[in-house]
Amino acid sequence: MQTRTAAAVLVFLAACGAKGPAARIQTRAGRVDVALEVAATPERRSRGLMYRKELADGHGMLFVFDADANHEFWMKNTLIPLDMIFITVDGQIAGVRKNATPMSEVGISVGTPSRYVLEVPGGWAERNGLAVGDRVEFIGVPEVRA
Repeated sequence: MQTRTAAAVLVFLAACGAKGPAARIQTRAGRVDVALEVAATPERRSRGLMYRKELADGHGMLFVFDADANHEFWMKNTLIPLDMIFITVDGQIAGVRKNATPMSEVGISVGTPSRYVLEVPGGWAERNGLAVGDRVEFIGVPEVRA
């Protein structure tokens, strides 16, 4: 019965136009939105986008950390190229690493503290004109504290 109730709520929310978590990025060229999956636990962050065969354009995974740090990622068991967008606690892009090589175990960082890292399909950041200093707003992400 609980499954039916949850399904009914989802249908209702969809009918009302409710959307899931998103990132709204203001670039010099305009605004772009990204539908988000959120990785806020150590287990979810560890798994990330491993073993995925695709990631749709306009979709990404937001890694939420408890503290600012020079977060380092790798592409072990990640089958698709990704762009990694490092974002400060106040919503500013601190750095972008483009087209990370699938299956690589080389560390990827930007050498400056960030609180969040957004992974999107490889090439997405360049196609949408993202740059250091652009602003990011998170919508419907309770793990992000304002």
